[in-house]
Amino acid sequence: AGSCWGRGCLGLGVRVLVPAALTPHLCRPTLTALFLHGGSEPSPGLSEFSGAGYVDGQLVITYSSEMQRAQPGTAWMARNVGPEQWERDTWNLKVAQALFREDLDTLRERCNQSRGFHTVQMKYGCELRGDGSKGGVFQFAYDGRDFISLDKDKETWVAADDGAQITKRKWDADRSYTQTYKAYLEETCIEWLGKYVQYGKETLQRREQPRVQVSDRPSRDGLTTLSCRVHGFYPRTAVVVWLKKGVPMQQETIQWGVVPSGDGTYQTRATIEIDPSSETDYTCCVEHASLAQDLRVPWGKGCVVLGWGKGVEGGYEAPVEGGVTDPCNRGRGFVVPLLTDPFPFQCLSPM
Repeated sequence: AGSCWGRGCLGLGVRVLVPAALTPHLCRPTLTALFLHGGSEPSPGLSEFSGAGYVDGQLVITYSSEMQRAQPGTAWMARNVGPEQWERDTWNLKVAQALFREDLDTLRERCNQSRGFHTVQMKYGCELRGDGSKGGVFQFAYDGRDFISLDKDKETWVAADDGAQITKRKWDADRSYTQTYKAYLEETCIEWLGKYVQYGKETLQRREQPRVQVSDRPSRDGLTTLSCRVHGFYPRTAVVVWLKKGVPMQQETIQWGVVPSGDGTYQTRATIEIDPSSETDYTCCVEHASLAQDLRVPWGKGCVVLGWGKGVEGGYEAPVEGGVTDPCNRGRGFVVPLLTDPFPFQCLSPM
C-alpha cells in the first residue's frame, strides 16, 4: 500500500487551545496565525503585551510592549515590506494592546478575581484550500483556557464557558460585527496571504525530507513502548502513524505534536505500547510533502532502526539500516504555506 492509511490522506485533526498551533490536514495548506498575548501585570521574562505572526512556522512579524514597534521576523519580509506598512502594523498593534488591557479588567471583574497575573490571548488566521474553498479562525483565551471563538460558517460566536456567555450575547447581537470578522478572513486576509507567499516563496516552498528513528524501551506492566522519532523535515505538516501488519493503529498511536528543531526544520514523535512477546510486524509510516512516496521504517526488536527519504526518478526508495528497502507506489501532493496580515483592531469590540 502506498499510503499510511491505505487510501488518500487522513489528517491529524486540529488542536484549538490557545496558543497551541494548528495541525492541518496533510492535503491542505498550512494555517498561519497571528498570536497576541496580553498580561495584567509585568512578569519576569514576559512582556505585558506581545504579538507574533507566523507563516508555516516561521516568525515573520513581532511586536511587544517594550519594543512598541512592529518588526520583520525574516529577511524576505524586511526586503519586501515598506516602512509605511510597518507603521500601520505598529499603530494597529498598539490599538490591540490598549484593547487587551481593557478586556483584562473586564474579565477579571466578571470572574470576581483579585489583581495578580492574568492573561488574554487571541489567535487568528486564514487559509486557501486546494479546492478553492477558504478557511479561517478567530479564537480568544483567558488565563490559558478557551474563552470564545468564531463559527464563521454559522456567523455566530461559540462560548467555551459560562463566563463567555456575556461576550457571546454582546457580539452576536450585532450581526454586522460578526460579518466583519468573516469578511476579513475570507477576503482581506486571503489577499494579504497571496502577497506574503510571493515574498517568501523561495523559502516557504522549499522541501526538507524527514529522517526517522525507530526504537523500543520497557514500559509498565511488562509492555514495550515503540517510539518513532521523525526529524529534520520542512514544511511543518507531517502524518506519522504506527502500522500493525500494514494496518494503521490510529487509536493506539500517541502523537506528541510537531515542534521546531531550532535549525529551521521540525520534529515529532509517535509511540505505541505493545506486548513484547508478540511476533507481529510493526512499522512506522510517515507522510510528508517532501516525499515522493510514504516512508516506512520497520521495528527491529532491541535495536534502533534508521530511515530517510530519497526521491528518485521513476520511483521512490526508503533505505534503512541493515539494507532493508521499502518501495512505494504513490506520489505526494503539493502543500502551499499561507500568511495573514494583522487584523484591524480598531474594529474589535471590547468583551
